[in-house]
Amino acid sequence: MKTKGTKRNKVNIVTLGCSKNLVDSENIFTQLKGNGYNVTHESQKDDANIVIVNTCGFIDNAKQESVDTILRYADAKEAGLVDKVYVTGCLSHRYKDELAVEIPTVDAWFGTNELPRLLKTLKADYKQELVGERLLTTPAHYAYLKIAEGCDRPCSFCAIPLMRGGHVSRSIDELVTEAKSLARRGTKELILIAQDLTYYGLDIYKKRNLSELLNHLADVEGIDWIRLQYAYPSGFPLDVLDVMRERSNICKYLDMPLQSGSTEMLKLMRRGITREKTEDLIKTIRDKVPGIALRTTLIAGHPGETEEMFEETLEFVERTRFDRLGVFAYSHEDQTHSFTMPDDVPADVKQQRTDDIMAVQQDISWSLNQEKIGNTYKVLFDRKEGGYFIGRTEFDSPEVDNEVLISAEQYVRVGDFANVKINNAEEFDLYGQLV
Repeated sequence: MKTKGTKRNKVNIVTLGCSKNLVDSENIFTQLKGNGYNVTHESQKDDANIVIVNTCGFIDNAKQESVDTILRYADAKEAGLVDKVYVTGCLSHRYKDELAVEIPTVDAWFGTNELPRLLKTLKADYKQELVGERLLTTPAHYAYLKIAEGCDRPCSFCAIPLMRGGHVSRSIDELVTEAKSLARRGTKELILIAQDLTYYGLDIYKKRNLSELLNHLADVEGIDWIRLQYAYPSGFPLDVLDVMRERSNICKYLDMPLQSGSTEMLKLMRRGITREKTEDLIKTIRDKVPGIALRTTLIAGHPGETEEMFEETLEFVERTRFDRLGVFAYSHEDQTHSFTMPDDVPADVKQQRTDDIMAVQQDISWSLNQEKIGNTYKVLFDRKEGGYFIGRTEFDSPEVDNEVLISAEQYVRVGDFANVKINNAEEFDLYGQLV
């Protein structure tokens, strides 16, 4: 924490949770900068006298991390090291009344859609002209582009609609304007995010309109890669696959959380799809976009998940051979439909099922990476670290997927593309040399 005598009137924004939260923090950052504030993001110096904690409330572990972070800065305020502590984001939106009682040291609590009120509290104006002129906290060469807010899906386990509200699409014109602004400032990769990309446009264009948005974004000069996170399988707009195949700057990559490989469990989860329809969709995706990398996430231990249902999911993973996969142990979230069911899978069983799926996926990832040895890929380099330049192919998203490492003796610049021939591979890392 900062010591007395440090320069005052400095704001530090601390972001927890997903990339959607990160975009929200970048918008706060931009608006405060536009109002003349001295602002940092996740400063390691702890020299700010005003702290804004942007919280996550997705699952138990995320909630605990958010609460611990709030308490850290609340304690700093009581010690005289911080003047003001403000809390925003998903956890604050969902539990601010309870949290205000439990942590009275916090100066104010804000929901996920209350940026104007947060700015007013800080005696700053919401500047409309800054919308789309987002200052990035990521490396300049890639940026997350949030195309919609909220979700209309009825998934049994998910509290996102409670924290983010219903689905609201942003207009194509607004998104293209923001993309052009980012491109002018050096962004080469756009990562499209929303709680459900495939629902895009239904509210404002009365049809699923992701394919048209992609065509417009693909025309933006300077954008080399466009990546899609997160797609919903039920009602997937197949015309997106045609655009993905035809436009060279749309990555052959799709993040599509599926949650289970058991039809009975998918019904309990209220996902609106069966195992058979899921497999048909995956086949169609792979047929229409040859070589596409598919990423998914699953939930282990949802209420009612029997050993037989779990074995179906395990077999589904083995058969489908996803390029990337993550697993969450089920978290019993109040106010969700699943909360009305007994949380009947013991914690140790949830963890064991999580570990079993990941063990299978680790073997798949190793095998798929071995097949890459000898091939050459276009790589975007994200950083230099410990004697290596580290980057990604079009088949990999930042932070969660494969990374490509080359010796720092082979000089490239962070943010540049280069062709790399793979000469070695592990489960989640590829090693190569410049071509």
